Amino acid sequence: MKLTHIIAIVSSATALSATAQTTPASAADHAAHHPATAAAPLSDGEVRKVDKAQGKLTLRHGPLENLAMPAMTMVFKVADPKMLDSLKEGDKVKFTADKVNGAFTVTAIQPTK
Repeated sequence: MKLTHIIAIVSSATALSATAQTTPASAADHAAHHPATAAAPLSDGEVRKVDKAQGKLTLRHGPLENLAMPAMTMVFKVADPKMLDSLKEGDKVKFTADKVNGAFTVTAIQPTK
């Protein structure tokens, strides 16, 4: 009788551990519970300084919602130094900025009229 109880306990424990294990989630299942990252919105700005040698741009800008940043004037890196070729001090622009490798970076910019 004692052996029967041991067999029953071991059998139950094995069944429970088998049901506790689940199949690993696929990448699609994993991504499904993360919200989609929307592209950063365009923000209004004014070019205050263009530093082609350093690949930097000083902008006076309105609030940057995607970075939870209020309006201010600040220096940004640019994702592509060619962005600076058509800009000059005083230009009104629409731009997108994001944090790239720890630095605030303009990822897209276009002049406004």
